[in-house]
Amino acid sequence: MAAMVGMALPAGAAQAATAGPTGTTVTAPPPLTNGFGLTQVDTPAGSSTNFSITVTTPEVAGKHHIKIILPSGYYDDPARRYPVLYFLHGSPDDPVAQNYPALTTSNSMITVIPDGGARGWYANWLNQNTPAGAQNWENFHIKQVIPFIDANLRTIATKKARAVAGVSMGGFGALHYAQDHPELFSQTASLSGDIDLSANSMDLRLAVVASLIDAQGVICGSSSGVCDPNNDPYKPGVDSDAAFGSPYPVFNADWRWNEVDPSQHMDKLAGVGVSIYVGNGRGSAVEPEFWLESASKHVKDRMDALGMPYYYVDYGDGAAWGSQCNGGHNGGCWEQDLRDLIPRLEKAFASA
Repeated sequence: MAAMVGMALPAGAAQAATAGPTGTTVTAPPPLTNGFGLTQVDTPAGSSTNFSITVTTPEVAGKHHIKIILPSGYYDDPARRYPVLYFLHGSPDDPVAQNYPALTTSNSMITVIPDGGARGWYANWLNQNTPAGAQNWENFHIKQVIPFIDANLRTIATKKARAVAGVSMGGFGALHYAQDHPELFSQTASLSGDIDLSANSMDLRLAVVASLIDAQGVICGSSSGVCDPNNDPYKPGVDSDAAFGSPYPVFNADWRWNEVDPSQHMDKLAGVGVSIYVGNGRGSAVEPEFWLESASKHVKDRMDALGMPYYYVDYGDGAAWGSQCNGGHNGGCWEQDLRDLIPRLEKAFASA
């Protein structure tokens, strides 16, 4: 099975220039100061309230985008501070492709979309000595991106004013980060997330493995005219154990997978608001959402057993979930998820 692909909607119209408190017009992204191991390279792209920067870090090989969406009134009141939503993309996506209109609707919070790699899986890989180079994604996000954002933007740098959410691979990352760092996040949300990596959902575990070993590239290399091996986001292939050790549930060899599997550690989210959105793929086993629905149900069952509060939406075939959702693993459904989630996050932040 191929890794779950996070799809995005087409980009919306460019945002207008923003007026500053003295009547000046702000048109460019604000200057941000390097720090916490992050070095900005290239030129920031976008408007004053919707832009991306490119950074390098010793924690992860290569260059990485960080997309930042500021409230439209960010420059009006220099004393006002804002809560932050960290939004994690899917595989093999990129922050600049996350053009969901819903993400630009909030006037009361900042949204930050950091690069998670084509198959970084929001983790510090077990094996750092692969052709992919350094792959400490959790360190990059938790120890570098968050303090960098707090130092450069007018955030409310507290747990009660910070949320993490994501789609597909990013849904796993959102629950995983909130479980590993409950002191940082008051809300977490999975949108069609790979949130059960236990032996009960070997299909999802093997999807992760497929992204690591570059199964897509192997298939391309052995076929004729079916796909383009030069357009392969999972190159270079690494071994199946690179991220989380052995994926095979024999003699507890997969213990590292069980350690990071969100479904087995929902108790760590006590006191954190949990939201889960998923469809049913219209009952088709060739549609990734079909398998993700089972994963989400496993997590729901675990929360029920623990007596945890949560917010759970299974929109089935999408017929009643907005005009763009067909129940599949796609941006049309995730846009509707975000239209539901963002006002709820705003309300939670305001009450806190």
